[in-house]
Parts: sequence; structure tokens; C-alpha cells
Amino acid sequence: MLSASTTAFSQVRIKDITDIEGARSNPLYGFGLVVGLDGTGSRSSFTQQIAVDMLQKMNVTATIFSQVPADNVIRSTSISAVMVTAELGPYSRKGTYLDVTVSALDDARSLQGGVLLMTPLRGADGATYAVAQGALVLGGFGARGQAAVVQKNQLNVARIPNGAQVEKEALGNCFVQGKTKLLLKDADLNTARLIAKAINDRFPGSATPLDGGAVGVCVPPSRAANPIAFLSEIGLSEVTPDTVARIVINERTGTIVAGENVTIGTAAVSHGNLFIVAVETPIVSQPQAPVIGNAAGNTVVVPRTQIDAVEQHRRLNVVPKSTTVAEVARALNALGVTPRDLISIFQALKRVGALHAEIIVM
Repeated sequence: MLSASTTAFSQVRIKDITDIEGARSNPLYGFGLVVGLDGTGSRSSFTQQIAVDMLQKMNVTATIFSQVPADNVIRSTSISAVMVTAELGPYSRKGTYLDVTVSALDDARSLQGGVLLMTPLRGADGATYAVAQGALVLGGFGARGQAAVVQKNQLNVARIPNGAQVEKEALGNCFVQGKTKLLLKDADLNTARLIAKAINDRFPGSATPLDGGAVGVCVPPSRAANPIAFLSEIGLSEVTPDTVARIVINERTGTIVAGENVTIGTAAVSHGNLFIVAVETPIVSQPQAPVIGNAAGNTVVVPRTQIDAVEQHRRLNVVPKSTTVAEVARALNALGVTPRDLISIFQALKRVGALHAEIIVM
């Protein structure tokens, strides 16, 4: 059943629908080693060699490793080679902490109970911005026996809350010569105009809509001494954003979400379904007496298949013109079709030109 609400969008803060140009996060990544796994680590020679290389850098048993092949020295299932990722925020200062995600790179079965050893995290420029280390936290568990396995959620990906400490800052630059831009998260020309109007109502002549995705903002002379406070006040101003008429369809689950501005014109709709029913009723043939001499007959299964095709007959229904999404929902629900049928109807209405909305299929 298609449902909708006629409630208009409420006012939202500008800071919730825009981003500040220059104030963006930076992805970090690193390659490290997890230890302390309870027999669920990697058995590959790749991971074993990584452990050997790490111990050699620490000057641990360097003589033994130089004389004996590495594969004959370490045969541990308590280690795993991992990739470590994090996001360095635009306001993260040196000494602050970041959450990190740890993902197995080898054939480890589970990272449960593991500890990440010190791992440098680098940015796109190759510089080290943070260092990660700590005990892993998994959102699931796993147990394995000789004949059964119990598992919940993914066991090869874990997190370390506050697991990395920032060593180098990458601060965002919000203002350039007293100017900045507000970038709309959902680009729309009218929303950009409304944001500029809300800012100018409070600080006349400070904002100009550049296009559907950005609003230019200048710091007024009266607030030049503290532009950050000015930007904070702008973020607290409220507007009612405009939205594009849009229908989002998830064909895998049969989910349909229609936006507030969706409308349809008058159209005639007939939708019928074709059902194919296949019934298997195999017959077992069991001879009761020998067929030739003393040889008994063989028991065989004789297949019997019955297939019927049934097509439902639907009359032609007139869907009246609807000006609100609630009227659209009532009109289409009156057809008595399933959500998956509604998906086909929406696509057909769009093709004929009666549906005034953008269709997005997930």
C-alpha cells in the first residue's frame, strides 16, 4: 500500500542543509597488523612474512631470522594483516582522537579479540596525519565447531573508538578575503534563493545565490572582527527548503517513497498479472514380481508435471488528476494492486507523461 503525508516540510536550520566550502574532512589510510586472535588469524605466508618484517625492524631475534627461512620460524594463527581507515575532520587539532575502521586484508576468519599494533595513517599526499592503535570492537560474534558454525554480522571488519591520535592538522579554510560559500547538500535553485533571503533579512546585503548548489556570503564590516561567530549565527537561521518532485523505488524490496510535490494527470490504467503454476507429482514405480527369470524389476520414479497459466483480467480504471501526494496515494491504492505492481504503474505513467515527478530506481 502506498502511503503519504500531506504535512509540509518544516523549517530547518541552514547548517543542516549546507556545507561550508573549504571545511571538509580528509580520508586517511594505513596498513597494519592485528595480534592476539584466538586461532582465527591468517595462515598465509604473506601475513607471516609481514610479522617477520615487523620483528626485524624492532631488532627482535634478527640473527635467527637471517639464518633460518622465515616460513619455518613463524606459524601463527593469531595475527592478521589489515587495512586501517579514518576520517580527519576539518577542525581536528593535534592531540585529538579519531575513530578508526579495521578491515582484514588476508584470509583471517575473524578479528574478534584482536589488538591493532601502532599503525601510521597517511593522507593522499603521503604525509602521516595520525597514529592508530588499540583493542578491536566487533558488532558480532562467531563460534565454530567440527560440524557447525554460528556467526552474527561481519567478523572481518572492526572499529576502534578513539583509536587514532592526530599528529598533524589539516584545518579547513572557511574564509578567503572575508568571503565564503555555503554548498547545498541537495541542490535546488529556489532553496538557494530562500537561504540567501534568510541571511539578508538578518544581515542585509551579505548573501547572493550563485546557482542551485551554492550561496556566496560576505562578512559584513560590523562582524569582521569575529567572522566565525557570524558564520555560526547564519547556520542557526531557519528556512523551508524546496524539493524536487521525486519518487524513489527499491525494486528488490518493493519499497516506494514519494515526495511531497509529486502529482499526476488524469490517466486510464489497467494492470493484469500472469500466473504460471507448476505442480510436480512424481509416481514411484515398484514391480511386485520378477520380470525375467529370477531377476527383480527396478524401482524408479516417474516424473509427472502439470503446468497451468492463469491471467487475471482487470478492467480499465481511470486515475483522476491529483495535486497532492496524498491524493496520488488514494488514487493508486484504489486500484488494489501490490507495491511491486505500483512500481510498474509509476514507470508507465512516467512514460505516458501523466506522472510529474522524477523516478529514481535504487
